[in-house]
Amino acid sequence: MPSRCKPLSVPDMVRLLTLEADGAVLVLEQAEGFAAPLWRHWGAPVDTAGLPALLQTRGAASFSPDRDVPLSLAPVGGLGWFGPEVVHVRRAGVPVVVAWTSGEAKVVDGELVVRLDDAVAGIVLEQRIRAEPGGALRFSATLSNTGEGPLAVDRLASAVLPLPADSAGLLSWRGRHNAELVECIEPMPQQRWAREGRRGLTGHGGAPGVYVLGPGADFATGEVRALQLCWSGDAEIAVERDDEGAWLLSAAAALQPGEVVLPSGARWQTPDALAVFSSTGRNGAIDAFHGAVRAMMAWPGQVAGAPATPRKVHLNSWEACYFDHDATRIGELAEAAAAIGVERFVLDDGWFQGRNDDTAGLGDWTADPAKYPHGLGPLAQRVNALGMEFGLWVEPEMVNPDSDLYRTHPDWALAAPGRERPTARNQLVLDLSRGDVRDYLFDCLDKLLRDTPIGYLKWDHNRDLAPRGGAGQLAGLYDLLRRLRAAHPAVEIESCAGGGGRSDAGMVPFVHRFWTSDNIDAVSRVAMQRGFLHFLPPEMMGAHVGASPAHATGRTQALSFRAATALPGHFGVELDPRALGEADRLELADWIAFQQEWRDVLHQGRTWLGEGADGLTWQAQGTLNLLLLFVTRTAPPLDRRPQPLRLPFLRDAGICKVRLLRIAGGQGGHAAPTTALAAQMQADGVSLTASWLAEAGLPLPPMKAESVAIFQIAAAKR
Repeated sequence: MPSRCKPLSVPDMVRLLTLEADGAVLVLEQAEGFAAPLWRHWGAPVDTAGLPALLQTRGAASFSPDRDVPLSLAPVGGLGWFGPEVVHVRRAGVPVVVAWTSGEAKVVDGELVVRLDDAVAGIVLEQRIRAEPGGALRFSATLSNTGEGPLAVDRLASAVLPLPADSAGLLSWRGRHNAELVECIEPMPQQRWAREGRRGLTGHGGAPGVYVLGPGADFATGEVRALQLCWSGDAEIAVERDDEGAWLLSAAAALQPGEVVLPSGARWQTPDALAVFSSTGRNGAIDAFHGAVRAMMAWPGQVAGAPATPRKVHLNSWEACYFDHDATRIGELAEAAAAIGVERFVLDDGWFQGRNDDTAGLGDWTADPAKYPHGLGPLAQRVNALGMEFGLWVEPEMVNPDSDLYRTHPDWALAAPGRERPTARNQLVLDLSRGDVRDYLFDCLDKLLRDTPIGYLKWDHNRDLAPRGGAGQLAGLYDLLRRLRAAHPAVEIESCAGGGGRSDAGMVPFVHRFWTSDNIDAVSRVAMQRGFLHFLPPEMMGAHVGASPAHATGRTQALSFRAATALPGHFGVELDPRALGEADRLELADWIAFQQEWRDVLHQGRTWLGEGADGLTWQAQGTLNLLLLFVTRTAPPLDRRPQPLRLPFLRDAGICKVRLLRIAGGQGGHAAPTTALAAQMQADGVSLTASWLAEAGLPLPPMKAESVAIFQIAAAKR
């Protein structure tokens, strides 16, 4: 539904501003005596006819200011508001008490634009809200210094949103390297809950965001309100209970003291925040986030918002050979990749001068003459001749102290004056707030891309920032990526940061893929990938078939289970096919062909997640006309027989033809039993009503530990 913003008149002469999105509405009131619009509602669509003014509904409360101060779109403290504030500023080191002296709200190009002025403090705040495809609301704010002298901005929130008093819990994710996106569910806080990053990048807990669950909310039912910040640096997401009985949700870039100082006439803009209301549980929020992110994405050769181009299956060389490679070995690896159907070959770390381990070479972006005596050109041409695109690993934001770049420009590294320079993975961070640093990096990358037929960059970032570079560091990164994308629009870029350390909507305008985790163990990946999908769509989720035993965990898993787990995302291979037996090579080639057959269904539709009985998880991807359903069992069943799997999202799909395409994994030990219906599903498929699948459930075959049942479901009418 397109966004709609309109002033309304009702009998009480309340002036309302509404912004509608798919299945949700925002309602604000422009009340007499208040410059900033007051919050009335964020949730399901409502009829506002006859709505009384907000102040008519609020009686006197004990121990409160004589002048009522309800929650506004831009709350500020110091004169009667004691909750979270939209802005904190200082002049000459002294905190400024902000109070809006005038304001206006209007519609500009389909956006609700609110302009607030504090003539005493000498600031102007402009807030913008618009509806995105899929139903998310996009919030942003810009603060201008209209006073005399510099203005230090300590905080500027992208959004402060109301949450209903019956909110039941918070859903968030934490993580570390090799253990990303661990789901956490907590009751609503009685004080203040905050998720704050201090590492200089998003971190391994995934996107800066949170889901707020209503009473009884699950994947398919109940109210869910969710938010994510389009930002790749330090951020603060907070939920705070006020003494009136409800909660407030706020999101802001976490600024370091003194890092944003505005001269007179200057301004600073927040990162955008995407806010979602769903009346259909988590899955409704997931769908809205995916719609907003896809609208931001411009694939090579496509305009922004166009469907993803077919996601090339690629092989990444890292776990196949680590640093130990040369032109001959990599050429043979490329031939083995092409033989099993790989479409893109990515040369990972170890290709550049002095790079035999992680202690040297970062910053010197020329091919190692000992490994590649004629440069990368012959290798790239060989890869192209095999029918594959050539990709390359880079880590432009970093520098090793043992490098020509650092010896020439030690001042280019982030450092605290008079303090030691702590390394991580034997490297320092380049100061991207400096234009000369960005120019050097652009020139290096531009030369690589012009001299060699490179179609893909894996852009890595293998340490936290210490000291932190702040918003200036991130602005520099965005500028460098924007410049590179403009110069080489056909090149795809993958965001990697020690695995999933920088997977967020802030990177979406600049990259095409996120590496979910350096841990490719399939059991670990099940939960990680489900967490990823709560914020970002599957076509951007890097998912590989790794070696067995898994390098990160040492666990052994069947090839089919590893492949089926990777199948829903952007599929790839992270092993040496030459190390496989002939049967495994043929099986891997078959899985690659299967993914190529189904990738348009998997990557251009909706995603639904859910849970079944006895430890099962499931996800479906596609449309209600045609989709794939993945039912996953990671641990052995505790019950003797599987229970039917309810699929509530199919409720209105009509008659559904269900085929069991494959059961992957579950190998070893006694043969798994089957059922007559499962055999029929595999042979010809069965037809079941959508209402039966939604309410009674899909009958499942028995499944062993570490297995995935893959179903095709096609609606006969829609």
